[in-house]
Amino acid sequence: MRMYDIIDQKKRGNELTKEEIYYAINGYVLGDIPDYQMSALLMAIYYKGMTDEELLYMTECMAKSGDMADLSNIDGIKVDKHSTGGVGDKTTLAVAPIVAACGGKVAKMSGRGLGFTGGTVDKLESIPYMQTAIDEKRFFEIVNKLGISLIGQSANIAPADKKLYALRDVTATVDSIPLIAASIMSKKLAAGSDKIVLDVTVGSGAFMKSIEDAVILAEKMVAIGEGAGRETIAILTNMDVPLGISVGNNIEIIEAIEALQGKAPKDFQEICEVFATTMLVLGKRGTEKECYALVKKVIEDGSALDKFAAVVKEQGGDESYIYHPDQFPRALYEKEFKAKQTGYIVSMDAEICGKTAVILGAGRETKESTIDDTAGIRFFKKTGSWVEEGEKIAVLYSSDQKKLEDAASYLEKAYIFGSEKPEKLKAIYAKVYKDGVTYL
Repeated sequence: MRMYDIIDQKKRGNELTKEEIYYAINGYVLGDIPDYQMSALLMAIYYKGMTDEELLYMTECMAKSGDMADLSNIDGIKVDKHSTGGVGDKTTLAVAPIVAACGGKVAKMSGRGLGFTGGTVDKLESIPYMQTAIDEKRFFEIVNKLGISLIGQSANIAPADKKLYALRDVTATVDSIPLIAASIMSKKLAAGSDKIVLDVTVGSGAFMKSIEDAVILAEKMVAIGEGAGRETIAILTNMDVPLGISVGNNIEIIEAIEALQGKAPKDFQEICEVFATTMLVLGKRGTEKECYALVKKVIEDGSALDKFAAVVKEQGGDESYIYHPDQFPRALYEKEFKAKQTGYIVSMDAEICGKTAVILGAGRETKESTIDDTAGIRFFKKTGSWVEEGEKIAVLYSSDQKKLEDAASYLEKAYIFGSEKPEKLKAIYAKVYKDGVTYL
């Protein structure tokens, strides 16, 4: 078998065999296939696409290139949740405790943030003493005891994906839907859960800018999950504005705590409750109506908040912060961001909002960057709001005065004002199942 022939086959639009795909991926990971040949194959895939069968083989091979989590020592049905990334996306922090409080099992391995999208692990580590690096045995013990554990993913999860992504990044093949699907799902298959719920974000703060492209990506990922024997559902959510009102680390923890009490901003609360309900249905905790009622009950009776506090304590964190979030330290400096004119906020670019948070110190520009847990933005007015010139529409937080000034100047580019009120934004656009798409 020769890599040249595999490239030639895909260049002509022919379907590759399982053996050919495994030969190419494994050979590249081992260093037997050079960058220039893998680059050629990636570009051929970019232009010619992949069938669902090819994509499944590629994803499984990438997943098997490193550690494959075996969660069989955890009782019950394990349901995973993954987001394709966004600004202010702290959904896992609220959804996982809700599901666990309802009797579900969530063995969650999350990543750190890089670029304008925040990372769940970084947010968790803004809770004093919270440990996210836990060995496998302890991880299993916590999930069996509480129904939930939230940890950082192994460095050896899908190493093929890391190597391929670095190559895609310099060969202009990052925005290939099949390659995006394989990248995301290889890590989900390696994480070992029985069922998967995908949050496919859409809009200015997401990788997929249009609903049409997001549906195609969701369909590909659902097909991979189902092909690998994991029941999978994708939900398309709005990322044309930051989710909720907070973007940062400890301020997003505070907003997640509010969601566990039923007090979060409407868009964030709705998304949390829908995702928790969907995960419980997959975990066979009841019908959709029954599971939604369970979700509302554990929020109202406080057991969802108690579950979050319990997992924080079990992982070495100070659970008092969950019950008294006013203890979280505040940034040294803050600055009000005011409307430059009177009118409606017609749109706000969520990606610019996310990059503003990075400038403030809430995210990483490089892997070596240090996170400022107190940095971030709180939005008091979002798309659709009427504002008066000079009215406060956001507050910026940072431990560095210069970063605060730079960020305020940059955030101005995010807003467009106008005299006509824009259409009301939906929080959720659609659900994608193996049998089709339901638009909401």
